[in-house]
Amino acid sequence: MPAQRIRVRKSSRPPYRKVLIANRGEIAARVIRTCRRMGITSVAICSEADRGALHARIADEARLVGPAPSAQSYLNLEAILAAARQSGADAIHPGYGFLSENPEFAEACRRAGLVFIGPGPASMRKLGNKIQARRRMATAGVPVVPGLEKKGLQEKQVRDWARKAGYPILLKAAAGGGGRGMRIVRQSEEIGPALATARSEARTAFGDDTIFVERYLEPSRHIEVQVLVDSQGNGIALGERECSLQRRHQKLVEETPSPVVTEVTRRKLERWALSACRAAGYTNAGTVEFIRDAEGRFYFLEINARLQVEHPVTEMVMGIDLVEAQIRIAAGEPLSMPRKGLRPRGWALECRIQAEDSENRFRPSPGRIRLYRPPEGPRIRVDSGVAEGDEVSLFYDSLLAKLIVWGRDRESAIRTMAGSLAEFRILGVATTLPFHRRVMADGEFQRGEIDTGYVERLLNREPPELDDELEAVAMVAALHLRQRGERPLTSGSSSSGAWTLSGRHGQQMRGGFRNPWGQS
Repeated sequence: MPAQRIRVRKSSRPPYRKVLIANRGEIAARVIRTCRRMGITSVAICSEADRGALHARIADEARLVGPAPSAQSYLNLEAILAAARQSGADAIHPGYGFLSENPEFAEACRRAGLVFIGPGPASMRKLGNKIQARRRMATAGVPVVPGLEKKGLQEKQVRDWARKAGYPILLKAAAGGGGRGMRIVRQSEEIGPALATARSEARTAFGDDTIFVERYLEPSRHIEVQVLVDSQGNGIALGERECSLQRRHQKLVEETPSPVVTEVTRRKLERWALSACRAAGYTNAGTVEFIRDAEGRFYFLEINARLQVEHPVTEMVMGIDLVEAQIRIAAGEPLSMPRKGLRPRGWALECRIQAEDSENRFRPSPGRIRLYRPPEGPRIRVDSGVAEGDEVSLFYDSLLAKLIVWGRDRESAIRTMAGSLAEFRILGVATTLPFHRRVMADGEFQRGEIDTGYVERLLNREPPELDDELEAVAMVAALHLRQRGERPLTSGSSSSGAWTLSGRHGQQMRGGFRNPWGQS
C-alpha cells in the first residue's frame, strides 16, 4: 500500500510541547501513542477507579480528577482544566464521548489559554441541535430524510403527519445522540407513549426534551464519510465507512469501503460531506453520517464533531494518522490534497471487543482480566484500553479493545479477521468475541447483504455448533500459519460460509501506516 501524503508546510518542531488527553480507555491510549511519536509529552487524566488503568500507566504524566463516577471525574470540566494548568499543558485532546462535543468545554479551554483539539464551539452549537442541522443541510443542497420539525410537537400533529408520510416513523431528540431519546413507531396507537418516553429520556440525557419526527427507513444502511478541514478552509474527504452492523443504534462492526458504494457514489457523498461542513463552518476532523434506503438513495443524518470510534479503518486504507491530522490542524497548519485525490487501497474491518456477554443479551461483564492475548501479524492492529490483570468497571463504557485488519479486498479482510478473532483470547470477563466470530462465518455478512436490522436477524437464528476443542484448534492453526507465512486452511464450507482459521499473515502489507504530514 504505497504512501499517500497530505503535504503541509511545517517546522521540524512538534506543534505542541504537552497535550492533556481528556478521556480514558483505548482512545486515550491511542492518542498518547501518536503524541509520543510526534515528540509531544502526554498527560493522562484518571478517576480514582482508573488509577492503575492502561492509559494512566503509559502516559508521560497522569493526573487524578475525581472519584469513579464520570460526572465527578471525566465530565468534571473544572477539575480537568485544573489538571491541564497544573501540568503545563498547551492543548487538550478530548477523544470521543465525554466532553468531546461539548461547546462549553471547548470555550472554557480557550478562555484558559488552552487549544481545544477539535472543532470550534460555534460550529458545535450549529450541529448540536439536529433540527437546526437539518435545516442548514437542506439549504446547502444536502438531502435530508423527510420529517416534521415543529416547536412543542403535539401527538395529533405527529399522527396527522404519519398518516400522510406512512409508517414506520422515528421520533428523535433534537439534542440527542447514541440512541437516547429515540423511538420507532409502527402504528398510530404507539405515538402517545413513545412521544412521552422519548421526551423523558431526552430531558434526562440532554436537558432538552425537544423531539422531531423522521420517516424510519427500513431496510437501510448507515454509511458515513470522514473529513478533515483546516482553519484556512481547505477540506479533504477520506472515503466512506459502512457502519450498518448495529444493535440498539450502537455500532459493533465497521468496514471501509462499503460493499454498496461505487466510485461515482463515493464522489457524490464526499461532495455532500464537504458542503455540510462548509454550511456549519466546521474545522478539524469530523464525520458526516448518511442513511441509504432500499432504493439506494442517500440522506444526511448528522455530523459527529469529533474523532469516531471506527476511525482506524479509514487510517488503514488511506495510510494516514487522523489523530496527528487533528493535532496539526488545531495548531493552524494547512493541508493540501494530492492532485489526484486520496482513494482507498484495499479493505479494512473493525470489530469492537466489549466486556459484554453476547450469548446472554449482551449483559455487561465486569471483573478482572485474568488472561489477555491479542492476535499479531502485519495486517492486524489492536487498539486496546486494557491489559492482563486490569479491572473492568461498571462505571464506564464496556469497550476493551478494537481489532482492525487489512486485506487486498473484502474477502481477504474477512479471512484475516476470522483468523485474528480465533487467536484473540480474553479470560476473566465475558466478551463479544464469540459474536464477532459468528458474524465473520455468516454467509449473509460475507455476501455484504447487511443493513441496520442484520444483527437482530443473526441473533434470531440458531448459532452454529462450535465447541471449545474446535476453537482451540483454530487458534493453534492461526498461530502456526502466521509463523510459517503459509496460505490459510479452512474447515470446509457450509450454508453460512467457510470458517477461515487464519488470514495470510505471513505476507507483508506494502506501505502500511503512514504519516499524512510527511516525516515527523
